[in-house]
Amino acid sequence: MRDTYLVFRRQLAMSLRGPLWLVVGLVQPVVYLVFFGPLLQGLDLGADSWRVYIPGLLVQLALFGAAFVGFSVIADVRSGVVERMRVTPVSRLALLLGRVLRDVLLLVGQSCVLLLVAVPFGLRAPVFGAILGVLLIALLTAGLASLSYTFGLATRSEESLAPLLNSVTVPLLLLSGILLPMSLAPPWLDVVSRLTPLRYVVDGIRDAFLGHYATTNVLTGFLVAMGMAGAAIAWGARVFRREAT
Repeated sequence: MRDTYLVFRRQLAMSLRGPLWLVVGLVQPVVYLVFFGPLLQGLDLGADSWRVYIPGLLVQLALFGAAFVGFSVIADVRSGVVERMRVTPVSRLALLLGRVLRDVLLLVGQSCVLLLVAVPFGLRAPVFGAILGVLLIALLTAGLASLSYTFGLATRSEESLAPLLNSVTVPLLLLSGILLPMSLAPPWLDVVSRLTPLRYVVDGIRDAFLGHYATTNVLTGFLVAMGMAGAAIAWGARVFRREAT
């Protein structure tokens, strides 16, 4: 735990010294909020359109905010940080967890900012539902960031990591129902979307924002998010141990 805190503190300090990317990470969801959100008013979504649309933006924020953090570990490899860690007694698991906790904290903060910005546009979600949604975002971020770091450490090359991430994030964006519920899609596309884990997280957050807490969607969303986070951290820890020994 001490090693994790030390790594977390170092990574957080580095992020706060260059906060521009935090602002940039919020720009895209806010642009979608301002220019695409009003178009939903004419659609029959069966509920308040903002409580259907904002959960998708939160997942989009987590997807693009956490999926590309692996480039930083490539920079650490190139600068010799990982090499120097080999001669220290620091926990190899802490090298991963400290980074992931930093990403979770920053994404949770960005999610809260996005929710506050959405209120003047008409978002009216219950507080408890918003809290559940942010918890799901935290779990999703932990899983996505762990995978990104693992791929980054395994490839050790921006030229290899970039197309790999793009080939994964774009289908996830299109098939998870982030922009519109997949219930509006044709049956074959709805079936394909159920093969993507983010679909269940999006549906779980939407139910929570609608005030429906004890539903299958919320339970499934948490189970999928926790399963992703657990599996990704376990795999990432194994790769970090191998690379740092």
